[in-house]
Amino acid sequence: MRQSIVSAAAAASLLVLFSASALAADAEMKTIEQVYQQKEQLAGKTVQISGKVVKVNNGIMRRNFLHIVDGSGKPGTDDMTITSSSTAAIGDQVTVTGVVKLNTDFGMGYSYPLLLEQSVITKK
Repeated sequence: MRQSIVSAAAAASLLVLFSASALAADAEMKTIEQVYQQKEQLAGKTVQISGKVVKVNNGIMRRNFLHIVDGSGKPGTDDMTITSSSTAAIGDQVTVTGVVKLNTDFGMGYSYPLLLEQSVITKK
């Protein structure tokens, strides 16, 4: 029985790694400012950004919310909100691969004109 659980856990880990690799392979690298500038064309597509984690709110509505900055953009287009089942710490340098979503309203005051959802976070 224990061997079955270990095997299932190993298989699940490989599936997550394979899915993350496949997701990253299909994603185009963008700056945060580029995602803002091209948001209509990128809606529903997978993109990849790199930057520094500046804010973390874990466990909200069964997901983690993180804010990433990369030095591009101006106030209002310099911070990307992402949602993920994984997390990182403030100050971590990360690469994030996620789906561009527009005008997302989770209710309870959580409304976002632009965010990356279902993101995979890779620490550098």
